[in-house]
Amino acid sequence: MRTSEIRTRWLDYFAANGHEIRPSVSLVSPEPSILFTVAGMVPFIPYILGTEPAPWPRAASVQKCIRTNDIDNVGKTTRHGTFFQMNGNFSFGDYFKEGAISYAWELLTSSTPEGGYGLDGDRLWMTIWEEDRVSWDYLTREIGVPSEHVQALPFKDISWSTGQPGPAGSCCEIHYDRGPAYGPDGGPLVDLQGDRFLEIWNLVFDEFLRGEGEGHDFELVGKLDKTAIDTGAGLERLAFLMQDKPNMYEIDEVFPVIAAAQSMSGRTYGAGAAGPEAGDAYLDDVRMRVVADHVRSALMLIGDGVRPGNDGRGYVLRRLIRRAVRSMRLLGVREAALPVLLTASKDAMKASYPELEAAWPTISEVAYAEEEAFRRTLEAGTTILDTAVADARSAAGVTGRAVVPGDRAFALHDTYGFPIDLTLEMAAEQGVSVDEEGFRSLMEAQKERARADARAKKAGHTDVRVFQDVEKAMGGGSQFLGYTESACEAVVTGLLVDGVPQAVATAPAEVEIVLDRTPFYAEMGGQLADHGTIRLAEGGVIEVHDVQAPIKGLFVHRGTLAEGGVAVGERAYAEIDVVRRLAIARAHTSTHMVYAGLRRVVAPDSAQAGSENAPARLRFDFTHNAALTGTQMEDIEELVNDALAQDLTVTTEIMPLEEARASGAIALFGEKYGEQVRVVTIGEDFDRELCGGTHVPSTGHIGRVALLSEGSIGSGVRRIDALVADRAYTFQRKEHALVSQLSTMLGGRAEELPGRVESLMARLKEAEKRLAAAEQAALVSRAAEVAQSATRINGFLLASADLGEVGSADALRSVALDVRTRLGQAEPVVVAVAGVANARPFVVVATNAGAREAGARAGALVRAAASALGGGGGGKDDLAQGGGQDPAAVGQALAAVARGLGS
Repeated sequence: MRTSEIRTRWLDYFAANGHEIRPSVSLVSPEPSILFTVAGMVPFIPYILGTEPAPWPRAASVQKCIRTNDIDNVGKTTRHGTFFQMNGNFSFGDYFKEGAISYAWELLTSSTPEGGYGLDGDRLWMTIWEEDRVSWDYLTREIGVPSEHVQALPFKDISWSTGQPGPAGSCCEIHYDRGPAYGPDGGPLVDLQGDRFLEIWNLVFDEFLRGEGEGHDFELVGKLDKTAIDTGAGLERLAFLMQDKPNMYEIDEVFPVIAAAQSMSGRTYGAGAAGPEAGDAYLDDVRMRVVADHVRSALMLIGDGVRPGNDGRGYVLRRLIRRAVRSMRLLGVREAALPVLLTASKDAMKASYPELEAAWPTISEVAYAEEEAFRRTLEAGTTILDTAVADARSAAGVTGRAVVPGDRAFALHDTYGFPIDLTLEMAAEQGVSVDEEGFRSLMEAQKERARADARAKKAGHTDVRVFQDVEKAMGGGSQFLGYTESACEAVVTGLLVDGVPQAVATAPAEVEIVLDRTPFYAEMGGQLADHGTIRLAEGGVIEVHDVQAPIKGLFVHRGTLAEGGVAVGERAYAEIDVVRRLAIARAHTSTHMVYAGLRRVVAPDSAQAGSENAPARLRFDFTHNAALTGTQMEDIEELVNDALAQDLTVTTEIMPLEEARASGAIALFGEKYGEQVRVVTIGEDFDRELCGGTHVPSTGHIGRVALLSEGSIGSGVRRIDALVADRAYTFQRKEHALVSQLSTMLGGRAEELPGRVESLMARLKEAEKRLAAAEQAALVSRAAEVAQSATRINGFLLASADLGEVGSADALRSVALDVRTRLGQAEPVVVAVAGVANARPFVVVATNAGAREAGARAGALVRAAASALGGGGGGKDDLAQGGGQDPAAVGQALAAVARGLGS
């Protein structure tokens, strides 16, 4: 059974059993605390936690997931992978243990003609919590599972929680016995690796409330008001089981990439099945599994809008691509591999994800560019490594052992993306070792910094519980009135000082205030928060400088209590800064218009990658792989300002999500939307997007948009900065004044300025060339003078001179070579000339063959001279150059050369 059919059967089964079928959300997680969607339950977290009411009592999905915490183990085992698909079914206060177990058993064991998977029920085993009598009784009495096939575990070994105080529950894990070829009998408690008794489905029963604690060391402090079911069955695991394959790498959606790697490399997959003792054959198997996994993960990540970069999601994608390319290199493939491998992966995956075909031009362009960039990195890294190896050999004269220092290896890895295994391999080929322990120490320090950062983020995330309590006490979130009102009466329903709930507070104090209704817009969707004032009934005044929504629908006003006091339950009057709000609204509507212009002028499929809408300015990030031309920027600006002049009406409408998408409304990729969405439309069809922000009523309220700049902020991601309204007019007025001033200075009309400036620059360059030539001629003319001044020192003919101000160090080299030629080969000749270029002193030393035979080395002599200048230098035995910081020491530098000849 093909993987795509296993997927379809899952969805069809649960649809027939009353579940809302939800599409997979993006791999870019909608949860701000995590980079990627790491589990099938991630889109349903708010409903499981109870922070949002579930729109349906039960749901099912097949969710795309990425996990990279075990990336270093990928390929070494057949269980680890980065991209996977998780089948899930969910209940929010609807069915519980008996229902979840019943659905799982029926789907797994029903025959394939009946729509099931046709697995043999006699080969299914379960592990449950030792105190879960409900599951035990249902499995053994209702379904008839033999009691020896149901194994009990303590709660810590078979439970789930969010890792912080909140919902928790025990699990029922379903395992399939693959037979004696995969291990000993005795069930999952004996087969700890899970090779024989393969876990295929995990049913999580959320019924408890857990307290503080680390890992599984926590107390159960109560029961949830509403139970939940969260299950997960790995699609790839079901696939290799039902396709009778030994592991996930050989299923129909993965193996085609391995087959392509075999064809390109001439190596045979499976020859290393015996494990590490198989030597190179095992390593080849590992590399092909790495390639298959990472290429598929890169395909899906790029398809979901991720672009290679140096941090966050972009870094993960970059690392996946580079590991795949590196593995192909180790398989002996030097040419570009992704055009073959990525195509094979796309063809294997498109049955499940037909959107890959439509996005293929962008996906392939991004991936191929990243591979080419890494191939250049390998070349550059090789040059840097060669230098490190040479330095190690030089140092070996003192230490007796050539070792590339750990910090050099770490710099190659961290700065240039040069893999440590490649550094080790290439250094060994040149007979030099690497301080791998030093490298690992630096890597661990970097990881610890990352772990500390993650801990800090997690600690910040736990503060949400305080606001959940406030929301629960309110019976719901804040009522937002800001679309139509700039001020309103309200009641203080929550008060925090230093993150701690308080009943009262007195001035002066920094406070966080929750109101039952508010006109203040909380920062979200790229729009900055409103500022304003909250006046309390008893005379207190709060100056609001920020508004956030830590949980959906709850607006938290952060500000300074400047006068009086504030108490929970007190009446208040909240009023926004309307001037700031209007300025931000102008910018937000302008952002929509710039995006519309970009899609029309540059690329219809350009995706938004971020934005910021601030008073009178905007920033818009988008995916594109090339810089915009000046003409494109002009066309976008003209299109936007033409639309402004038409005073197009801006309308908003609430509608079902699917209806909005059908109408052509653009959704921000990776953003999480509810069943009902707000659609903002500009004009008849100029632009239509899903947006919760505030906007002007018509484009005429904006006035003017001026595009300032466009540039790259990461691989495949670019940014447009623009000014709006009064600041746009001011900017263009200043530009006009500057153009008028230049026109007067250069004596021409504005449209003639580019030609006149170009002509002026050409004349300036020509003048600079002539000046440089004159300076060079003057120096060369002194070559005869320098040659004539040569003196004999300890058997050498030394020509030494301070040439004063020179155009460049290259000019000194020309003089030194000219003097050496003039003095000929009749006797040992050493030439040393020095000068100052751009306030920095330089020295050049040249030797002829006779001098070198007599022991004079230009490199050694120039290092002595440069040391006197407070710098360094080097080069070959016949010609070397150095420099320093002290122009006054030129005489000392030349004297050092004479001393080096034994004077």
